[in-house]
Amino acid sequence: MLLHLDTSARSRSFSRALTERFALAWRAANPGRDYVHRDLAAEPVPPIGQAWTEICDNLLRHGITEPDRYREAVRTPEQRVAWDVLEPLLAELLAADVVLIGSPMYNFSIPAALKLWIDQVTFPRMSLVGRAFVVVNARGGSYLPGTPREPFDYQERYLRDFFAGHFAVDDVTFINSELTNALVDPQIEHLAEQQRASATSAEQRVDAVVAELSARRAGGAR
Repeated sequence: MLLHLDTSARSRSFSRALTERFALAWRAANPGRDYVHRDLAAEPVPPIGQAWTEICDNLLRHGITEPDRYREAVRTPEQRVAWDVLEPLLAELLAADVVLIGSPMYNFSIPAALKLWIDQVTFPRMSLVGRAFVVVNARGGSYLPGTPREPFDYQERYLRDFFAGHFAVDDVTFINSELTNALVDPQIEHLAEQQRASATSAEQRVDAVVAELSARRAGGAR
């Protein structure tokens, strides 16, 4: 299954255009496979609360690490309410072979809508080994290696470290569309040609990643 998450506050954005391109190509190359799309900006998930933290405490206290046993940690009415919120989100994540995330850079990091989803579906000692994550980032400036703003890229760095540290997943592909502000900011409009080149490169990378992942799954990989 492909789980497709969009998080841009814009209804039309670079990250949405690229994730749509990916999803359409994926579905064409993988007919019959399930597909779920969540627009986390249009329909944000609620923040975690105390009951969610209590579920985590119960998981740790009783040594429960298998996701199909998480329900055993739900004990109180308040925890059941929290579980009813997170369970469908978690079920989608666990069912996915590939997780596609569209994430514009906001203030050097990820959108709040994405962080809310991450908080809801992440539990102690959780492993998602075998799944592939594809993250499409759109950034107003350039944060490529060697650029002055490279040290401020807390977007890709956070997500890469998070997937490895919490989900034990290192099968993560990042596709970045840079310099999107060159289309609206007079101070960097001279970089418009570089922006167009970055956008084209991102589109080509989307197509290549779809082909690569489709071939891997046709060969029997999860």
